[in-house]
Amino acid sequence: MIDIKQVTEIANRHLEGSDMFVVECKLSPMGEIELLIDSDTAVKLEDCAALNRAIEAELDRDVEDYSLMVASAGIGSELKLLRQFHKILGSDVEVLLKDGVKILAKLESADEEGITLSYEEKQAVEGKKRKVTVQVTKEYKWEEIKYTKEYLNFK
Repeated sequence: MIDIKQVTEIANRHLEGSDMFVVECKLSPMGEIELLIDSDTAVKLEDCAALNRAIEAELDRDVEDYSLMVASAGIGSELKLLRQFHKILGSDVEVLLKDGVKILAKLESADEEGITLSYEEKQAVEGKKRKVTVQVTKEYKWEEIKYTKEYLNFK
């Protein structure tokens, strides 16, 4: 059986010295390997193809039967690494909390503890009959978050 650690190590070795990095490597029971990579700038199709060829050159198809797909972690994919969060600081994100609340907000900061978001929220203000929209900045711990994705607003 192919070891995803081995595939990840090969990929990391070939990406060393570039601004690209491995986000995730998955292996299905059928031997299908899916390797997601990202970059601090951009991942081109040629980069994925070159990495695919480099990994296949180091694995032996005579020993293991597998299929390999190297792809870019695209917009709309879940952010998994702190490096991905740092790349999009100041951008809009969609966050789903574990309690089911979905938040569309601007990503202000990210660290080992969690993320800080800023967004508008309607709140009751003393002396006013209607709720007023106020700017809220709030920290969320990683344990509270189910997923975070980059959000594209087409308005």
